[in-house]
Amino acid sequence: MGKAIVLIDGGYLAKVLESVFHRPPFDFKNFSDALCQNVNCERVRTYYYHCRPYQSDPPTISERNRYAEWMKFEKYLKKIPRLDFRAGRLQKIGRTFRQKGVDVCLSVDLVKLSCKGIIDKAILITGDSDFVPAVNVAKEEGIVTVLYYSKNPPLYVHRELLECCDETYEITQDIIDSSQP
Repeated sequence: MGKAIVLIDGGYLAKVLESVFHRPPFDFKNFSDALCQNVNCERVRTYYYHCRPYQSDPPTISERNRYAEWMKFEKYLKKIPRLDFRAGRLQKIGRTFRQKGVDVCLSVDLVKLSCKGIIDKAILITGDSDFVPAVNVAKEEGIVTVLYYSKNPPLYVHRELLECCDETYEITQDIIDSSQP
């Protein structure tokens, strides 16, 4: 049995869970373990990448409440064995928000862990083609790259990422059911 890491783009997974599966009860450890079992690997560690909610200066009541809820979620994540949270930041541009640093952190971790020779597979949950260069480096290091994604609109995975990964699997109801607490 090989060893794997699980790299979760938190924004992408949150959209999948909300849009496709209507916010089911969910356990990140069970989810990560189910993905690894599906590809016959032992989970070494899960990395979860996301941004904390935006806070203006001074924050609004709504922003404070959102941030307090997020901190409860982050505290929950920290209790999960072999799960590391990697925080990006939100940048406000006009009335829209952009994640900064999340893709870079995930890509750096994928390349770094691939080069250390401690894993056989890297399991990604994302849809973004920005990860293609990092996936290619991992493959050059002999790592089997596995992508879990949603086929449901509006969460299509980028074709270039699908073509680049060694193995691809849809996030199905069965996987979500096995991720119940």
